[in-house]
Amino acid sequence: MVHIPPVDAPTRTITSQDQRLRSAAEKLEAGFLAEMLKAAGLGKSRSAFGGGAGEDQFSSFLVQEQAMQMVRAGGIGLAESLFESLKEKANDSSKK
Repeated sequence: MVHIPPVDAPTRTITSQDQRLRSAAEKLEAGFLAEMLKAAGLGKSRSAFGGGAGEDQFSSFLVQEQAMQMVRAGGIGLAESLFESLKEKANDSSKK
């Protein structure tokens, strides 16, 4: 039996600009998801046996982190679309 190694996909180098653009796109998606979670009522304190003022003050941090975890888990695809648009815009402006 002859072993044929798998054909590797072409390797792409990830530039620091791509990393910055992807990070910005992920932060934008996380911000969008955080607003959606807030609109859905996530992070609102409960009326009975709630955490009081402390819970109200820090709930936005929890919602933001939950949104970022959603993005890291694959999100809704918004970050990828934003990244591609930002990358295209950056490439167009560098050609001028």
